[in-house]
Amino acid sequence: MKRIARIVLSGAFFLAGLTLGSAVAEEDAAARGLEIAQERKARDTGWDATEAAVEMTLYSRGGSETVRQLRIRSLEVPDSGSKSLIIFDLPSDVRGTVVLTHSHIERPDDQWIFLPSIRRVKRVSSSNQSGAFMGSEFAFEDLSSFEVEKYDYEYLGEDELDGMAMYKVASTPLYSHSGYTRLITWIDQEHYRPWKTEFYDRRGELLKTLTASGFSLYEDRFWRASVSYMENHQTGRSTKLEFKEYDFNVSYREADFRHNVLNRVN
Repeated sequence: MKRIARIVLSGAFFLAGLTLGSAVAEEDAAARGLEIAQERKARDTGWDATEAAVEMTLYSRGGSETVRQLRIRSLEVPDSGSKSLIIFDLPSDVRGTVVLTHSHIERPDDQWIFLPSIRRVKRVSSSNQSGAFMGSEFAFEDLSSFEVEKYDYEYLGEDELDGMAMYKVASTPLYSHSGYTRLITWIDQEHYRPWKTEFYDRRGELLKTLTASGFSLYEDRFWRASVSYMENHQTGRSTKLEFKEYDFNVSYREADFRHNVLNRVN
């Protein structure tokens, strides 16, 4: 009887040890994931303001293409999240459409869209930010700047992508109304650039994959991809963004990123 009791007690200690070890491992993975995310953000801080000319190509499931020309203006706001304007120039059916995003760290982002056909600015509610952006495979929430505090993290280990050593990190959105339950990102170990991100939907199934390529260095410090390609695995559609040029020598103020001036943006 005593021997049975000792066996039961030993088993209990063994299980407790496994539970404790698992908890420690999870804590370590969370801390390491957060550390990588913080370094990624630190490497891309201090750019102030930029403008980029972009060509957007929408690919249907059947292979047809729709091409749009647009500009993206961005303003870095310390301790608050960045602000951005997306201005559509071509074709005529979208010309003059402007999308404004105010990214935040500890509360839902603010977004507005100016529709020239009705000459009105409409607010994009936080519950609708998981919706498709202008018919593309990008969601409105994908337009937000990367802010560390918006996610919980888990370090998944090292990997290799196109011959480069990568960190593999899972991110769980903390903000409400996200269309994603989980993101898995491959970040290179040398420069902390995100090369690939998998997006998992509310059912936990793989929805989309974002692939970045053609990174170039600007101002001897800031890396920018020349191509961002979003593939939707569930619809068979995809969207490619080609960044034709970046300009870091621009001067914008916060007043240029107010929703009540969208009808005057050019």
